[in-house]
Amino acid sequence: MSTAHIVVTLLAAAMAGFSAASVFLRAQWAVQPLADYGISRSWWPWLGAAKAAGAAGLLAGLVLPVIGVLAGVGLVLYFAGAVVTVVRARWYSHIPFPLLYAAPVVGALALGFTA
Repeated sequence: MSTAHIVVTLLAAAMAGFSAASVFLRAQWAVQPLADYGISRSWWPWLGAAKAAGAAGLLAGLVLPVIGVLAGVGLVLYFAGAVVTVVRARWYSHIPFPLLYAAPVVGALALGFTA
């Protein structure tokens, strides 16, 4: 396991964890777009839990790589779904935001596979 892989994985986990905490704490800048996209409030805790589980899985993957791979794939699928949701809501200027969170996850997966 390379230093780069560890650093990128920690960054990806921190970003996913921050995003989850923002939803759990109902930070206005995080939940207002969810409302604008038409996502029901009843889904918000589940979305936050999915991101939190992904962040924890990435961290656990530093010890058990298969868990990290599964968490990484889950987070990539989550953020791909977020892009689809943004496109369906026709908020095209918001497409970069889920991609920004997905990028370190993809990087961690790629570095994990090359190690």
